[in-house]
Amino acid sequence: MAQFFRPSSNTIARVSIVAAILLAASTLAVAYIIDRGPWITAVQMAPEQPIPFSHKHHVKDDGIDCRYCHTSVENSAYAGIPPTETCMSCHSQIWSNASVTQPIRDSWASGKSIEWTRVHDLPDYVYFNHSIHLNKGIGCSTCHGQINEMALTYKVNTLNMNWCLSCHRNPAQFIRPRSEVFNINYKYPANQAELGPKLVKEYHVQSLTDCYTCHR
Repeated sequence: MAQFFRPSSNTIARVSIVAAILLAASTLAVAYIIDRGPWITAVQMAPEQPIPFSHKHHVKDDGIDCRYCHTSVENSAYAGIPPTETCMSCHSQIWSNASVTQPIRDSWASGKSIEWTRVHDLPDYVYFNHSIHLNKGIGCSTCHGQINEMALTYKVNTLNMNWCLSCHRNPAQFIRPRSEVFNINYKYPANQAELGPKLVKEYHVQSLTDCYTCHR
């Protein structure tokens, strides 16, 4: 019986199968990289704001404590965006005629809030409470990074579920003394492996990884 296919057909078939597998793997790899990249996570990308607010200037240079602006962070789920009144407590006296602070004066005169763009914007189906994390010894810089060095505010962590779970599964590696939660320059000590479990026990920290913890 005459052959329907040439001898080279086997080689072509093998090459085609390998090429299809490589194409599928490459597509998945590219999709994974894009999904974890700044295009999706917005990590290291500072969104445009109505005022180019600098945490570096206010926190590092002027020494303003986080709680001066984020007044509800210790006892509420939300850190809180400072009202215009808070800004004007300083800027009615300093930089009171600067063009960069004009939106503050406009807001004060009109009574209309400044429309800031959220940087750390969790999905609506995710529940997060600032106060419980602070009271359990998780510092600001653990999630927000060295915000005192940011001329413009951006995310340093993805805030994806797997990132949150890395702490929830082993909180001892991230916990610090409560007295240090607002210390942006805090460095974990060499004996963190010993100190961490001790603080976890002292602060009654639980390793909560069930769905209901964050999805309510």
